[in-house]
Amino acid sequence: MGLTKTEIFSEEQNRLATMLKALAHPARIAILQQIIQANACICGDLSTELGLAQPTISQHLKELKTAGLIKGTIEGVSVCYCIEPAAWKLLSDQLGDFFRLYKEPGSCC
Repeated sequence: MGLTKTEIFSEEQNRLATMLKALAHPARIAILQQIIQANACICGDLSTELGLAQPTISQHLKELKTAGLIKGTIEGVSVCYCIEPAAWKLLSDQLGDFFRLYKEPGSCC
């Protein structure tokens, strides 16, 4: 099998792209906002707050967890989710570094 396109990029570039891809859906942004606003793990049903079906929310939570942006723990029959602090800091730092790369040239195009 040939070289995959992701292999030509740095680990940092691939990690940032994975996290941004997970963020690139309004439902996932809304889920993250709910978790952040709660300032704690969310163990309840998000479908009431977001107006989405529970299976849809579960799929979005899975994507966020796969990207490493949230973590989950199983407590009895419920699963609790919260922000993954290390991943959140990494994302914040990498985005900050990325945006600081641009220096306005004054005039262009």
